[in-house]
Amino acid sequence: MAGRIRESDIAEVRERTRIDEVIGEYVALRPAGAGSLKGLCPFHDEKTPSFNVRPARGVFHCFGCGAGGDAVAFLMRIESIGFVEAVERLADRIGYQLTYEGGGMSVRRDRGTRSRLLEANKAAAEFYAAQLRTPEAAPAMAFLTARGFDAAAAVKFGCGYAPAGWEALTNHLLGKGFTFEELEKAGLSQMGQRGPRDRFHRRLVWPIRDLGGDVVGFGARRLFDDDRIEAKYLNTPETPVYKKTQVLFGLDLAKREIAKRRQVVVVEGYTDVMAMHMAGVPTAVAACGTAFGADHVAVIRRLIGDDSFDLGEVIFTFDGDAAGQAAALKAFEGDQAFAAQTFVAIAPDGQDPCELRMSAGDTALRDLVARRQPLFEFAIRTMLRDYDLDTAEGKVAALKRTVPVVAKIRREELRDEYARRLAGWVAWDDIAMVVERVRQEAGGGRVVTRRRAAAPVPARDDPRLHLQREALKAALQIPAIAGPEFDELPEQAFTHAAYAGVHAAILAAGGAASARDGQQWIDDVSGCCTDGLRPLVIELAVEPLELPKKNPDEARYVSSVICRVRLGLVERQIAEIKSRLQRTNPVEEADAYFEMFGDLVPLEQYAITLREQAAR
Repeated sequence: MAGRIRESDIAEVRERTRIDEVIGEYVALRPAGAGSLKGLCPFHDEKTPSFNVRPARGVFHCFGCGAGGDAVAFLMRIESIGFVEAVERLADRIGYQLTYEGGGMSVRRDRGTRSRLLEANKAAAEFYAAQLRTPEAAPAMAFLTARGFDAAAAVKFGCGYAPAGWEALTNHLLGKGFTFEELEKAGLSQMGQRGPRDRFHRRLVWPIRDLGGDVVGFGARRLFDDDRIEAKYLNTPETPVYKKTQVLFGLDLAKREIAKRRQVVVVEGYTDVMAMHMAGVPTAVAACGTAFGADHVAVIRRLIGDDSFDLGEVIFTFDGDAAGQAAALKAFEGDQAFAAQTFVAIAPDGQDPCELRMSAGDTALRDLVARRQPLFEFAIRTMLRDYDLDTAEGKVAALKRTVPVVAKIRREELRDEYARRLAGWVAWDDIAMVVERVRQEAGGGRVVTRRRAAAPVPARDDPRLHLQREALKAALQIPAIAGPEFDELPEQAFTHAAYAGVHAAILAAGGAASARDGQQWIDDVSGCCTDGLRPLVIELAVEPLELPKKNPDEARYVSSVICRVRLGLVERQIAEIKSRLQRTNPVEEADAYFEMFGDLVPLEQYAITLREQAAR
């Protein structure tokens, strides 16, 4: 009869486990004040973080879905395991020896199914890695070496070799005490005509790990022409621990850099991931036997973190324009849950990242990522290549093709911006007409007219607009301090139409520098607004400024906020110039290229100055 874990041991495991470290392997946690951390809940879909962790108390709670408890409860829920296995895994994590009452230590050999499957996969990975060092594995090592990977790279990514014969791994694991049923359930073995046999043989093998670093499956690459299975790649089938829509190769190595840089680079193959990491792009991952989908996005969202996701980047690399365009066009048909933050990087001459590194070196891969294009822009501009935009007929035909595509962009402000850009790309003088056509298409053919004053009021807690909101509050509440610094901000510094409208009203009322004190100033600004913006002005006038608790110096805070608002504008201008540089051939369009480059250098210097000023 299986014994129970001693109660004092359970209490000790709970006491010694750092819950923030456990949860931090699944969710990007950021300080939330008062000894609390926050992030996106891994148990339900949310855009605003409601998941809180209190390390000092060892508990977590989601105010959105109600999930909560200690580290044991979190592990049970996130990994779909039982109480005993969760305690055992946490005990292993902290190196604590458990004592079992009534069943002795023998119960440790009879852990839950998931734990046994993970142990089998770990043993298989060690077996395959050892086989890679044998003479039989020479073709596998030659494959890696030919692609620029040495023995150290093979070790870093856990590369292995599945040997010839049909029973090598199976017999090895059976000898370690695993049952065939366990090996079959883990996807390592299968029943053949002559009995149990290995799933992989005579192939180069990569272990696929989950976020916690456990091996959950394998990918295997064909090496020999006489391999009976013609598929170039084989993957572990769906198992209780391997769900191909939820795992990403390389994620265990990339997760910290993804969270830190708020960027993920999605490539297509195992060697592409290796090439990216070896070239200094440590945020690269690859889907395993399926397309990058919604479940993968959910994993990435949690790593990039709550309100930072709109500022994060998902960069897809493709080995040709055709593949890139096909993938980009799919974004218009999908739910666009993350398309606004998605970019496309196309390797030259149809090369994949691994081939590009072999032919042009590590720098070429870093440049490939740096030259990324927004997904929507790439798709639209690729379509425009099919038309002669030097002729009236070509322009009209191009608009006829692309206006319906732009209209499919679901985020209204992004759709309008791409409509304006479309007019520029087509060299259509009447920008308003193109915007209106896109709006009509998006509205199902109805005539849609909009003015800035009718723009929807942004959410108070929209992180992308936080600094702009603080700057407006300062100009309305303490204009004597905001003064000339605020008045010098251009309209383009405010990216939401409602905020831009309030900014314009402040300037129309004479500017913050000349403001009269008290309610009269608010009345003056309100009088320069349309009815739709007046409630927003009142709201901004009474909402407290978010002064830092340690140093609530109003003048320093307001100066820093306004400086950072200006920095945001400068950074957008820099990004736009860089984007144009990427689209300009420095040989064929040398004058235009060097003119833009000349504009870029002083802007980048200005950005450095603004960052230094904002930090004071």
